[in-house]
Amino acid sequence: MKSGGNLEAVLNAGEFAITGELGPPRGTSIEAVREKAAHLKGMVDAVNITDNQTAVVRMASWATSLIVIEEGLEPNYQMVCRDRNRLAMQADILGASALGIRNILCLSGDHQQFGDHPRSKGVFDIDSIQLVNMVKNMRDEGKFLGGDDIDGPPKLFIGAAANPFGEPFEWRVHRLAKKLAAGADFVQTQCIYNMKKFRQWIDEANDMGLTEKIHILAGVTPFKSIGMARYMKNNVPGMDVPEDMIKRLKGAGKGKVATEGIKIACEQIEEFKEMKGVAGVHLMAIEWEHRVPQIVEQAKMLPRPVITPGSGEA
Repeated sequence: MKSGGNLEAVLNAGEFAITGELGPPRGTSIEAVREKAAHLKGMVDAVNITDNQTAVVRMASWATSLIVIEEGLEPNYQMVCRDRNRLAMQADILGASALGIRNILCLSGDHQQFGDHPRSKGVFDIDSIQLVNMVKNMRDEGKFLGGDDIDGPPKLFIGAAANPFGEPFEWRVHRLAKKLAAGADFVQTQCIYNMKKFRQWIDEANDMGLTEKIHILAGVTPFKSIGMARYMKNNVPGMDVPEDMIKRLKGAGKGKVATEGIKIACEQIEEFKEMKGVAGVHLMAIEWEHRVPQIVEQAKMLPRPVITPGSGEA
């Protein structure tokens, strides 16, 4: 075991994993975190705690992670390269591990010009692949990026993100290979709607032998409305929403679009369960956490496995 955490144990045991997502509040309300966590407890194997998502200021990811631990959930602590240099990153990594955080997701971060402080200075001292490699060397080699020894290396299960739909598409699987080579233990993908294109991507990853070395969690985001579907299709870079899916939502009828969106998400999860190379799903229901129990139950993902860390290690 690299981390001693639940998510690693579930994946190493070959169980089909499910991770959730929780956005920290725009203030100091611990109750707001607890309320969201209550909907996710017992439903997911770990929960992503976003780090100033969309470049908007929120409670720190590490602080929210500690609250989530108190509520009986395992956090997946997100860290973006936008806001910190390598000194601050390594300090936060040590602190997170020391306080019981067992998973980290390494991301570039949304550009600050799109957030609530567009004139802020982006750091981007290192990129997401370098961040993955830095965490791996801290954990496995016991070395800081500057070369000095660490007195008590961090124990973290290292995650990265992947977008199977970005252009040029033929390079997508090679970027996944780079993150694996850098040291990622698992990958969570961008929201998936174009199932045909995703199958092509996962087939390529299987053919290259990547899925035997890294756990891939397919991204699932249920549509709340037709407007949300259109926005993601037209305004979110790297998102591929087929027109047929929007037509299906339109055909659901007034007041039934959200129900149809959940039905589509559950159908996707059922398909991912049977797909070679997919180790689980990452369910992104930001500000819709109260619907997670319904989705997880409807997708036949309950009860979640209880595994003693270390017993299922590959």
